[in-house]
Amino acid sequence: MKVSTRPLLLLSLCFSCLSFGFAITDYYNAIFSFGDSFSDTGNFVIMESPVLPNIPVFPPPYARCSNGRLVIDFMAEYFGLPLLPPSHSISKNFTQGANFAVIGATALPLEYFKKNNIYDIPPINSSLPVQLDWFDDLKQYVCNSTQECKDFFRRSLFIIGEFGGNDYSFAMKSGRTVEQVKGMVPTVVDAICAAVEKLINDGARHVLVPGNLPSGCIPIMLTFYQSSNKDDYDPRTGCLKGMNSLALYHNAVLRIALEKLNNKYPEARVIYGDYYGPVVQFARTPELYGFTNGALMVCCGGGGPYNYNASASCGLPGAIQCTEPNSHVSWDGIHLTEAAYHYIANGWIKGPYAYPPLISVMEES
Repeated sequence: MKVSTRPLLLLSLCFSCLSFGFAITDYYNAIFSFGDSFSDTGNFVIMESPVLPNIPVFPPPYARCSNGRLVIDFMAEYFGLPLLPPSHSISKNFTQGANFAVIGATALPLEYFKKNNIYDIPPINSSLPVQLDWFDDLKQYVCNSTQECKDFFRRSLFIIGEFGGNDYSFAMKSGRTVEQVKGMVPTVVDAICAAVEKLINDGARHVLVPGNLPSGCIPIMLTFYQSSNKDDYDPRTGCLKGMNSLALYHNAVLRIALEKLNNKYPEARVIYGDYYGPVVQFARTPELYGFTNGALMVCCGGGGPYNYNASASCGLPGAIQCTEPNSHVSWDGIHLTEAAYHYIANGWIKGPYAYPPLISVMEES
């Protein structure tokens, strides 16, 4: 899969020439990832569907919601590790990591949604607490005692998220307003932080926690919640301001909570990964990043102002895939293209889209 040449590649070359005093590819012995469709590398297909029409197969037989690699794939490659196997993989070879992410996963357990009369929820229970249970079950394949596990996880990278996007989306589909959904944010952030604490107590020392994407810049949301009032849109990006305010609020609450965890656990480093910043920058100046077809126009879709059509979404009859996916930010109206994920991964590893960047955290250790 070829990624279009763009400025970030030159930046990557510059960083690759620097000496960090340690071998990048030997630093982490494994990566363990938790999340939803932005990082699922096959669990949903394994668990729920042998063929999911809108997901190209890469590499066989594990499906991704993109035209190629995701952020988690680029990070594994950068650190010299194999692409993470889905945790439900038959092979059970997880000595270099595993991916617990599942399409549609939420931070909150499904009981929360049922209790609050939110019924537009995923078909399988794959929430963050459930993924943590899977992680506990998987330990037997990588270590034989509590201390051995702690020693192993101390040299592993953990990634939790993004989480929250589905929680809020399901609530809005059930009729909640943006302001009502904002009331869920502290509960969602608490669930994420509880997961971080659990992993630190299990031995984790480096935990990366991505924030939410700017949902007002996502074509499916622009289509479903389109407005006739031009004041509802940011003139610099074309994104819905109200939707983006929800993501901004979530990210602000999350960053404050993560800083508290850093103070509580000085032996660990909890890192905030920024999805919001780069995607907004793509929307403001797409050509600067090589996205000549813009940030809001879908590559694989079935028509409409953003080329997103729920009745002809990517992979279904009526949808057409563009010839140059990596000239787009949006792959299918929900998820990003490989080129966009590549840029974000570089920003998390080297800066400026992680606080602090992983490279600087590694130098500290």
